[in-house]
Amino acid sequence: MITIKPVQNKRDLKRFTEFPNKLFKNEPSFVPALSIDEMHVFDKKKNPAHEYCDSQCFLAYKDNQIVGRVAGIINHQWNEAKQTKIGRFSRIDMIDDIEVTKALMAAVTEWNKSKGMDTLIGPIGFTDLDRMGMLVDGFEYLNMFITIWNPKYYSEHLEQLGFVKDVDWIEKRIMMTSIPEKISKVADITQRRYGFKLVVCKKKKEVFKYIYPAFKMYNIAFNELYGFHPISDKVMDYYIKQMITIVKLDYLWFVLDNEDQVAGFGLMMPSLAMANKKSNGHLFPFGIFRILKALKKHDVVDLYFIAVDPKHHGKGLPALMLNDGIQKAMKRNIQFAETGPELENNIAIQAQWKDFDYINHKRRRCYKKAM
Repeated sequence: MITIKPVQNKRDLKRFTEFPNKLFKNEPSFVPALSIDEMHVFDKKKNPAHEYCDSQCFLAYKDNQIVGRVAGIINHQWNEAKQTKIGRFSRIDMIDDIEVTKALMAAVTEWNKSKGMDTLIGPIGFTDLDRMGMLVDGFEYLNMFITIWNPKYYSEHLEQLGFVKDVDWIEKRIMMTSIPEKISKVADITQRRYGFKLVVCKKKKEVFKYIYPAFKMYNIAFNELYGFHPISDKVMDYYIKQMITIVKLDYLWFVLDNEDQVAGFGLMMPSLAMANKKSNGHLFPFGIFRILKALKKHDVVDLYFIAVDPKHHGKGLPALMLNDGIQKAMKRNIQFAETGPELENNIAIQAQWKDFDYINHKRRRCYKKAM
């Protein structure tokens, strides 16, 4: 018999967080989330997104063993802005048993319905910077530090339960061994013709001069993307606090226009996937040292995002940031970069890679179902 129990305390939340790490510990492609960050995501006192979101985590038990988990999320501000009643599910993991998946999805569906929702989408998180998208292709590849890995049966179970595709994201492997000629030319024109300046901070305290205007521009740049809701100042602080200790300043770009306003914002990171995998998501006792080592010595980088103010679209700002990033990657003998999930229907972002040597190697999906 399968029993679904809501997460009610810190001990339950720890079990919820650690379940996939135990389930897939021996899976070569699986990289866990950083456990301490995951604990904070669903802590109403830690994650300021709870000021406008509701959430509830559930655990599935069979024979007194945890066999699955799922979380429900409702972003009330997003629903109000879009005039919808859409609930979300997130952090779904389970053994290969359709009855477990059915019980989990029934629980998260009923919770969302009890809050007045009429449609369920997922996996998707609180914000655009949260983990989202179920892997449907590319299972053999190591997932990024910031993305989800799951086996093939996950999507098969959801489709058996009547969930259908809402949107797909594509991830690319971009070769970093040479700079496409067009990219270097566009980067030069961007500076000479339009007067844009590329800022790379030397000290972390300098970052705070630009980071808040950059996130406000980020809100404008991504406002029309699927599932996106503008990030509040408190949520900005939450993510900045997570990243500032590990960000590599060489890979953080701010582009200023001729009035010294932030027009572009980009972040690339050394891949922390293998370091975190070896520690199974834990910082202690050795995880922190593995991460620090990976920050210094790495042969793969992760391209988290590039955001450009819409009023400066078509002026070559991505090329300016990428040109600098590839130069630095070549000096460090980095072979390739992994992109974060990019919407397949975002024509502009897909087109920016046409001059690069790359492969589309992963695809992930957000599902939907009327309740």
